Amino acid sequence: MIATTSTPIQADTSHLSQERKHELIRLVRQDCGSCHGMKLTGGLGPALTPQALKDKPAAALISTILQGRPGTPMPPWNNFISESEAGWIVDSLQTGFPDAR
Repeated sequence: MIATTSTPIQADTSHLSQERKHELIRLVRQDCGSCHGMKLTGGLGPALTPQALKDKPAAALISTILQGRPGTPMPPWNNFISESEAGWIVDSLQTGFPDAR
């Protein structure tokens, strides 16, 4: 089911360790950044800034991360991250993604 709200979701990330969150930050900054821009301001793929994502439903963004977008360069990431991890990424992108550490 796809939510129609554009407000950031509050994913249950209590099970995510700080180490895993840092891995996800690196994944987004490096792997996603290769198409979405190293500062996530756009490139081959669209910008992933809070301003660019403010009107996008969180559930749709999670689905895009997990399932990809057929017919585009956006691959599915469901073999590498869980739904709750994708939710954490979306929430972080919609509120201001942390810098890589």
